[in-house]
Amino acid sequence: QLQASGGGLVQAGGSLRLSCAASGSDFSLTTITTMAWYRQAPGQQRELVASIGSGGNTNYQDSVKGRFTISRENAQNMLYLQMNSLKPDDTAVYLCYAYRHSTMQSYWGQGTLVTVSS
Repeated sequence: QLQASGGGLVQAGGSLRLSCAASGSDFSLTTITTMAWYRQAPGQQRELVASIGSGGNTNYQDSVKGRFTISRENAQNMLYLQMNSLKPDDTAVYLCYAYRHSTMQSYWGQGTLVTVSS
């Protein structure tokens, strides 16, 4: 299971750090191939924000490059998203995601709401 936290209300230009905790007796990030953060704004489709592979390779949506940083700590079963220079357009529910290639299983966490005021 994945549990996201860290969302809240912040002014434009501010920062937030989202966390995603993985739990479960058979759930270890060491077996997870890819982790990612998605977001979904009201009336919008879900979109990929950033992803990180098991080797630490990262990928970002163009609109967040240079502002957001994704990281993972496998030993702690944690995924993070550091968000700086936030903009009102970043307002959305943010969801964490994990994919295990060996079993082709996907996991979604519940969302955490980020609201950026202008």
